[in-house]
Amino acid sequence: MDVKLPTFADVLAARERLAGRIVRTPTLRSPVLDEATGATVLIKPEPLQRTGSFKLRGATNRIALMEEDERRRGVVTYSSGNHGQACAAAGRMFGAPVTVVMPSDAPAIKVESTKRWGARIVRYDRERDDREAIARGLSDETGATLVPPFDDADVIAGQGTAALELIEDAAAAGLRLDALFVCTGGGGLLAGSALAVEGAAKGAAVIAVEPAGHDDHARSFAAKARQRNAPGGSTLCDALLAPTPGELTFAVTLGRVHGAAVVPDGDVLRAIRFAFDHLKLVVEPGGAVALAAVLYGTVSLKGAVIGVIVSGGNVDPAVFARALAA
Repeated sequence: MDVKLPTFADVLAARERLAGRIVRTPTLRSPVLDEATGATVLIKPEPLQRTGSFKLRGATNRIALMEEDERRRGVVTYSSGNHGQACAAAGRMFGAPVTVVMPSDAPAIKVESTKRWGARIVRYDRERDDREAIARGLSDETGATLVPPFDDADVIAGQGTAALELIEDAAAAGLRLDALFVCTGGGGLLAGSALAVEGAAKGAAVIAVEPAGHDDHARSFAAKARQRNAPGGSTLCDALLAPTPGELTFAVTLGRVHGAAVVPDGDVLRAIRFAFDHLKLVVEPGGAVALAAVLYGTVSLKGAVIGVIVSGGNVDPAVFARALAA
């Protein structure tokens, strides 16, 4: 690969660039969670971020680095919702018009929020259409800059600031992470988190967490080569349905990520209910998989200091009601 890989220095630079432009979300603790796991668990609650997910970090960092004339030509991206909202919000911040290619089955709450931030939406069929090809075509046609949801060095660096903040909060509390569990789709948050851990929490294990049926990272790490998910399967965790790890993100994560966990839909729904009951957070399925792995996984965490990135809260009301009834 001839593309320059992001580094920990890029995460540090992104933190400075994002100051005052995003929310520095708090780190949360719950005695119920610690008792349930036998661990000291630190939660990074990105549902409290503007736009409701960590994606604002990467999108803002990327668009902040664009030249003014580039911003005027606009931004185009593809997203199931969270990155689209983030680009729309960042575009409004910097005066850049935004077009988002979104699947026809995207949750209504994500579609409406993306529109509310001022973006134009182009729909596609998740099973039949190539979203990246549609976005590239729009970019070529209009001169807008393509800002992908994860396979971009500046996006990755921005996403890494969430883990960096958690590590800093842990240190301020006199704690050092033993492991960090990260919700994983295309791998942007995972790659940024791995860089943050490498630079600021050496020795901590980084664990990728994916929904069952979409375990491409787990299989890719085992094979040391990118693997694809079979089409179809559950769409509960709509934010994590990238078909394969990104080329750039996988180049960063291979060798820096120490394990992978896969969680079934039932555990995801239980984790959403747990977050509501005990953390007072509204969490979407894709944002809950890391918490589900910590709560219901088979590996003992007793005595460890565990970081968990709860990555988003843009949940469809019907899905949230289903989780509360679980």
